[in-house]
Amino acid sequence: MQGYIIRRIIGAIFVVFLAGTFSFFAIRILPGDAASAALGLDAGSASAEQIAERRAEYGLDKPLATQYGNWLWDTIRLDLGNSFTNRANSVWYEIGRSLPYSIELGVLIVIVGFAVAFPVGLLSAIFQDRWIDYTLRSLAILALAAPVFWTAAIASLFVLEWELFLIDVIGQPHIWENPKDAITWYLIPMLAGGFAGTAATMRLLRSQMLEVMRQDYVRTARAKGLRESVVIIRHALRNALLPVLTVMGVTVATIIGSQVILENMFNIPGIGNLIISSLFERDNPVFQSVIVLIAVFVVFTNLVVDILYGIIDPRIRLS
Repeated sequence: MQGYIIRRIIGAIFVVFLAGTFSFFAIRILPGDAASAALGLDAGSASAEQIAERRAEYGLDKPLATQYGNWLWDTIRLDLGNSFTNRANSVWYEIGRSLPYSIELGVLIVIVGFAVAFPVGLLSAIFQDRWIDYTLRSLAILALAAPVFWTAAIASLFVLEWELFLIDVIGQPHIWENPKDAITWYLIPMLAGGFAGTAATMRLLRSQMLEVMRQDYVRTARAKGLRESVVIIRHALRNALLPVLTVMGVTVATIIGSQVILENMFNIPGIGNLIISSLFERDNPVFQSVIVLIAVFVVFTNLVVDILYGIIDPRIRLS
């Protein structure tokens, strides 16, 4: 187990390195840079000398290889530098200011998503080919097909049309500061993100449960007189979860992608919003650091999922 974990960590470090390298070159391929964005080159409000001076201040006048080497060394030392847009603020400060909002929304999306996915998948399998199964499968297909921004937009129109509650996108409260207003603010994005992000989990859990419930050991458990709930939860569900775990790891990455859209739609100043703003402003240090942070989170999540395989099923030997 230890050898496997070490190899997976080494592989994860390589993946994070590739993601960071991609972000470094990707933002520099785009037209313009932080100097022209800050001084308004397109509007003709800055001279070439002013642009050159600002580029030198940002270190953008150095050869690309030198910029890359400096960025790589600083990232290894966890010295992310200062934001180009807000020179007084470090990148760590910008991330620390945005991260709590993304964590709050992400946790709510995961709770809603899997709280719906597991009961729906189980009920569809238990009541196979009945009206409950058909209804739940239709909802899962709809959630899988509908883009998250479409679901969120329709839900917002419904709430505004019927005046169910006020969507406050200005106050931006944290859950620990004002739980009621924060949950109201997060309600639509967490429902839209939860349904869209875990639709695949619903369908996979149903198919795996149907396959497992036809196995001999499940029939044997029923023949012993065990209660149906014990048969389903202890024997069927545990074995059906193995393939579902893989999808759950991928689902976390999907949720992060949907948060970028949802945070911008509802003016949530989280990491997703920070990515978009830093990209438009060509704020290289912030953009590159956020991409690396997301890559670290995704590869760590998948590492945890792989380790859970061995915990859930002792027959699996990680070598």
